[in-house]
Amino acid sequence: MKNPELIQKLENTIENIPDFPKPGIQFKDITPIFLNPKLYEDVIADLVSFSRGKVDAVCGIESRGYLFGIAVAVALEVPFILIRKAGKLPPPFISEKYELEYGSAEIEMRTGQIKPGQRILIHDDLLATGGTTEAAAKLVEKQGAEVAQFSFLIGLKELQGEERLKQFNADVHTILEY
Repeated sequence: MKNPELIQKLENTIENIPDFPKPGIQFKDITPIFLNPKLYEDVIADLVSFSRGKVDAVCGIESRGYLFGIAVAVALEVPFILIRKAGKLPPPFISEKYELEYGSAEIEMRTGQIKPGQRILIHDDLLATGGTTEAAAKLVEKQGAEVAQFSFLIGLKELQGEERLKQFNADVHTILEY
C-alpha cells in the first residue's frame, strides 16, 4: 500500500534536473534525501515493511542500489550482496550481459554468497526499462535462488520496466512513480 505522506515528502525533496546527462532526459536527483535523516529513515521503513519476513537476503545493484539496500538488509537482519559492474569483483564470480539503449553492459556477482533456495530481494534506486534489474535477477537464478521481490525508490512508468520483470513472478514495490 502506498504511503501518501512519504510520497509527498519525496516529491518535495527529489530534484528534477532537465537535460542531464543528455538532452531530453529528466534526471531525478535523489541526493537531497540524504540531507534529511528522518526522510531517509522513513524510506527505509517503507522498504522494510514491504519485505519483512519474505526474504532471506538483499541484493543491491551498483551503485545507488547500495544507498538504501544495505540499510534495508540491516533492518531485516539478512545478508546484503553486491551486484557490481564488470571488472570490480575478485573471483569467483558470475556475470550477465544485457542491452542498453546505447550499447551493452555487464554486471557481476560473487559466487557462494547466495545459497540455493534463498528468497532474494533485488533493490535499486530507479526502475526505468528494467534491463539492469532483469540481468540481476538472472544472476540470482543462476545460483539456484528465487527472486522473491524487487524494490525501487522511483519507477518511470512510461518505460515499462515492470513489464520486463513479470517473468520472475516476484512482487514489485516502487515508492514513487513518474
